[in-house]
Amino acid sequence: MADHGTDEESDTDESGVVLTLPEELRGAFKEPFGPVFTDTDRLVGELGDPVIAVGDVVTRHLTRAGVRPDLAVVDWVTEREALPDDKLPDITGYDSRIDVENPAAGLAHELLDALQDGIERGETAVVVVEGEEDLAALPVLAIAPEGASVVYGQPGAGMVHVEIDTEIGEHARGLLSRMDGDHDRARRALDLE
Repeated sequence: MADHGTDEESDTDESGVVLTLPEELRGAFKEPFGPVFTDTDRLVGELGDPVIAVGDVVTRHLTRAGVRPDLAVVDWVTEREALPDDKLPDITGYDSRIDVENPAAGLAHELLDALQDGIERGETAVVVVEGEEDLAALPVLAIAPEGASVVYGQPGAGMVHVEIDTEIGEHARGLLSRMDGDHDRARRALDLE
């Protein structure tokens, strides 16, 4: 991961919740950011490069269809329920694994840092979240390179495919700026400065 200072600084700078989702912003996350797919084969035919998967079910579907995401974010949970062993995504074969902690309805510094690091590292990576990755798609949409495919789950609907372009990145950064918390610290973690 990126070096953010001395060990003494890292105790405070690299831990804890940076942003939280205010109640009035929850509705903005109910509408998908792109088309929703229920057929994995159709989705695979639409994917750009790199592929970033946020969520266990999405990662499992893509992997079973022969697509190993360049970056996968998993937490062993779907719709607030722990996944049974036979439903867990296969995370073997990734070049690196990054373990982080992140609470529900929040974005911790170590998750933001891991997402930025995972996108930039140039090899496949899986971020394993202790807690919840429920908001991880938003910072991914804000920092993924143009042309990338971000796929995340839409509860009860399917897999959302977002092709990253300038408009999507700006929209995601705008939503991040409307969350509660330390926006400067979030921008630093995501290298948005």
